[in-house]
Amino acid sequence: MKAPLLAVQFMTRLPLSAVKADSDDFGRAIRWFPLAGVLVGAAVAGAAAIGALHDPLLGALLGLVAWVAITGALHLDGLGDIADAAGAAHADRSRISQVLADPRIGSFGVTAIALQLLAKLALLLLVVQNHAVWSLLLVPVLARIAPLAWTLALPPLHEGMGTLFRQGASWVVFAFWLAVWGAIAAATFPLLLAVVLAIPVWALWLRSRIGGISGDGHGAGIELVETAALLMLALAP
Repeated sequence: MKAPLLAVQFMTRLPLSAVKADSDDFGRAIRWFPLAGVLVGAAVAGAAAIGALHDPLLGALLGLVAWVAITGALHLDGLGDIADAAGAAHADRSRISQVLADPRIGSFGVTAIALQLLAKLALLLLVVQNHAVWSLLLVPVLARIAPLAWTLALPPLHEGMGTLFRQGASWVVFAFWLAVWGAIAAATFPLLLAVVLAIPVWALWLRSRIGGISGDGHGAGIELVETAALLMLALAP
């Protein structure tokens, strides 16, 4: 049970008791990232449902606040860092590692985070208006299946948690979670299946612009897959 608890602790800010674990336990935690996605989705859907009792816009706003709160803005931070690194790489690719290691955020990062929050708010409003809020459960789950593929397909930029997760990831686990998610999506919102294409697209972009995968690459990818999934939900009949 250590690996699932570690996955939830790493991917959320839920107040769980500390778990004694070794490197193998941390490596296996990535297999349970989709479980953390279920909890994130439940928090977002629950908050959106409460707000929507008064007004759909309030539902969207509360859903977004819950999204940021339960994740601790962890993935938004990664999105900002990758945006800054990509901006730096445009002028000098040798600065990528330096920018990713810098705790400060630049104009590219601020812009990316602001646009991401605005996009999520607008798309959440459309989903709350047009569909049952439980559909939001599907969004964070797919976004947390994706790191299994990115970890296996891309070289690590540096030693750290990413290299530990690489030891625990496998294509079999990725295929299992994707098959379960895909079956539910196909039976409810088939248009969501198109979002799976965002997984290899992000991997290709990271390889060409950043050179590999890091925690920031995972975080940014999670945010972008979530937005793509929200868009498909908003467009679904």
